[in-house]
Amino acid sequence: MELPLSGKTAFITGASAGIGKAAAETLASEGANVAIVARRESKLRTVADRIESETAGTALVLPTDVSDEAAVRDAVERAVEAFGRLDVLVNNAGIATGGDVTVETMPAEQYRTVMGVNVDGMFFVTQAALPHLRETSGIAIFVASFAGQYPRPGAPIYAATKWWTRGFAHSLAGAVGTDEIGVTVINPSEVRTEFGKEYRDEVSEDRYEPNEVTEPETIADAIAFAARQEPPNVVAELDLYRRDKLSHF
Repeated sequence: MELPLSGKTAFITGASAGIGKAAAETLASEGANVAIVARRESKLRTVADRIESETAGTALVLPTDVSDEAAVRDAVERAVEAFGRLDVLVNNAGIATGGDVTVETMPAEQYRTVMGVNVDGMFFVTQAALPHLRETSGIAIFVASFAGQYPRPGAPIYAATKWWTRGFAHSLAGAVGTDEIGVTVINPSEVRTEFGKEYRDEVSEDRYEPNEVTEPETIADAIAFAARQEPPNVVAELDLYRRDKLSHF
């Protein structure tokens, strides 16, 4: 039986851990070849080895800083050169601000780094991928956040980047839908990953026990569901919250 994503290529950012890693493994298990992108080459090679030993997919390791426009363009072109096409973009790379940093106390370096990855990175990757997605009637999947839907007083800069992600993605959908390019936004609430490692003392993997909050594999399943949609259909937006999430809001 042919796998649902056989013959397709996915380009996944932030793929060295967490949601990106789980997405790469899930899409490969459904038949896709995957170009995996992150800054940590050794972590990416571990992910690639697992994919190629446990699935029929091929993994291309592309160490890249998504805030570097030229590096992003090179990574996308290398992926298309290797696999001949691009069908699925998973725009997932993102970092958090420090847990105890306010707007008044945030260092300019931290602000620029977070904006560079969460905003500039999303834009650069999308810009480079769109011509190739147009050729395959492909889909761009954006990993946004619950924080991009409701005010987050404790993390206003991070939340603002996720509001930008949703606004950009939905506006992009209107711009490229006539080209048969699909756009999906996925909004998780808390996910047990190493998210926050850049500026926080404790990451969510340490804060939460297994299955206390959403696991990366659950978000990966949602990404795969979106990736399986064929034109003219698309999942416009998908929220994945704990069942009790809104009771704490």
